[in-house]
Amino acid sequence: MMTLRRLGLLSLCLAPFAIAAWFWLTWLSPWTYERPDSLPAIAHGEHRLFVYGTLRYAPVRWLVYGRSGDPQPVELNGYQRQGLDLVPTEEDSVEGLMLTVDEEELARLDRYERLGIRYYREEITLSNGQRAWVYRRLSSSD
Repeated sequence: MMTLRRLGLLSLCLAPFAIAAWFWLTWLSPWTYERPDSLPAIAHGEHRLFVYGTLRYAPVRWLVYGRSGDPQPVELNGYQRQGLDLVPTEEDSVEGLMLTVDEEELARLDRYERLGIRYYREEITLSNGQRAWVYRRLSSSD
């Protein structure tokens, strides 16, 4: 009986590490994503990125590219959030954050979003008039 109790306690203690390992292997590991050759190289310098999902949360940004950054609240007019994607509409807008990242951080974000496999990156104009990248889902036919 005591052994089962210890085993249960050990399982509870190891669960956060198992979850963290799964997250890293699935979303951050360089071994589980290979950037498609068809994608253009990332330009050097600063990049703006509009995020509307999990990347709105500072702990996720820390895990993905090593810092929380200095996100600015912003809206994207003419779109509606639909599940994991944005759908163009005339009357809607999506609230999110604008991140400023360098090319290395953008490459890490591309890996997190599985650029070329699950998402593509598109340049859009935000409600404040600035241009920024946004990740959009690839259709099943792409």
